[in-house]
Amino acid sequence: MALAAPAQGGEGRVLRFIPETDVTVLDPVWTTATVTRDHAYLVFDTLYGYDATINVQPQMVSGHTIDAGGTVWTLTLRDGLVFHDGARVVAADAVASIRRWAARSVFGQALIDATDEIAATDDRTIRFRLKHPFPISRALANGPVVMPARIAATDPNTQVKEMVGSGPFRFVTDERVPGARVVYAKFDKYVPRPDGVASFTAGPKIVHLDRVEWHVIPDPATAAAALQSGEAEWWGNPSYDLLPKLAAAGLLVKVLGSGGRIGCMRFNHLHPPFDNPAVRRAVLGVIDQTDFMTALAGEDRAYWKTGVGAFAVESPMASDAGLSVLTGPRDAARAKQDLAAAGYQGERIVVMSQADLPDGAAMAAVGADELQRMGFNVDLQSMDWGTLIQRRAKMDPVERGGWSVFFTNLTGTAIFDPAAHLGLRADGRAAWVGWPTSPKIEALRAAWLTTDDLARQQAVCRDIQAQMWIDVPFIPLGESYVPYAFAKRVVDIPRGFPLFYGVRVV
Repeated sequence: MALAAPAQGGEGRVLRFIPETDVTVLDPVWTTATVTRDHAYLVFDTLYGYDATINVQPQMVSGHTIDAGGTVWTLTLRDGLVFHDGARVVAADAVASIRRWAARSVFGQALIDATDEIAATDDRTIRFRLKHPFPISRALANGPVVMPARIAATDPNTQVKEMVGSGPFRFVTDERVPGARVVYAKFDKYVPRPDGVASFTAGPKIVHLDRVEWHVIPDPATAAAALQSGEAEWWGNPSYDLLPKLAAAGLLVKVLGSGGRIGCMRFNHLHPPFDNPAVRRAVLGVIDQTDFMTALAGEDRAYWKTGVGAFAVESPMASDAGLSVLTGPRDAARAKQDLAAAGYQGERIVVMSQADLPDGAAMAAVGADELQRMGFNVDLQSMDWGTLIQRRAKMDPVERGGWSVFFTNLTGTAIFDPAAHLGLRADGRAAWVGWPTSPKIEALRAAWLTTDDLARQQAVCRDIQAQMWIDVPFIPLGESYVPYAFAKRVVDIPRGFPLFYGVRVV
């Protein structure tokens, strides 16, 4: 694949980036796919952000006040916020964006449940009246992206196609080539925060690039060759087996984030056989996190850890509560007996695998094998990630194009606590795809949100993890760490996931 040469001289630089896959879904409200998240942080901005220590910082807001015993929050937008279409960002845009995001977000749903009113009292002021104290700034640091109210009025179950944000880059619609290229251009009217230090998704977002071009290269060997030849400067998800070759070629290979990602085996809880918690519990007996992590990241344990429960091992919420269900001896024969006792009748289960994401494909291959060994009638179906994202949203049974199991990674700040944890939200059809139901987990999650005492929060999280092994909303498969590969001329890359403000090409 021959890519165009980069621009040269001064600040006028083009950065050519190889993403993990094509961004087939542009709407960050509609999907939780990490490639869409990475796209969204180019185009949109958020009301609050996280610094590298996972502390919340104001972003689009200049600040807030809290009154009435923590039940009235008043947020003030900072000056100079402009959308890419030239319109000024006003509070009504933020309110509409919050409402649309909250309809699909785990943390957003909890926020709405705690809220009596969200209102734009003038063009710069957003007011929340709460039923009880709630960590609003933390919720809004997990989203929403702010878009014009006219676009945010789109049904949250319908994908937004028009990409108009107020972020540091514009989405260049007429240069998009599905499956091949996505282009972003510097937004000259973007006004960074005037204070603080750029850190993760918080602080001044200073742009040193004229353009960021995403070149979609599904084949890892071809992507590696493009990086080695200088046809691309940064590969966002290199194959672990190619890392030594890339380093030997003089490229930098680094893990940029302090946190990892939890491998996730996700069931469809709406239909047999995984609507039966006893069937889900039987699967725990064959899951070997070492097998999954080795298949995903190879033998080098610097890139992965086992003994992982509901939360990232770096989180103060992590514990060993109930972990013996995954760390004890693995016994396929016993699991097969437990499966039969649970009432499994040999129904076909559809296991979805991502053909264009080696990590997901590796986990799916191991998972399908372990499910088959314990007696499931497995139909392993491979598809591209974009198709899988669309299909996993279907609530139909397998006979009508639905699914039974898929594998992915849970990432970001969500896996540090239960507030925005996709895998743990368990309120049925309002939950993330898979749609588990667990009143006990939901009650514990609500209890966690009502306290800021660390010891109490940790105790609640131990109870959540203990209950997780009973209801099994998902199975954690270990924690891995994403390395990035990039040319030495690319400097000042922010820590975290792929972010493009602050980056220089020298």
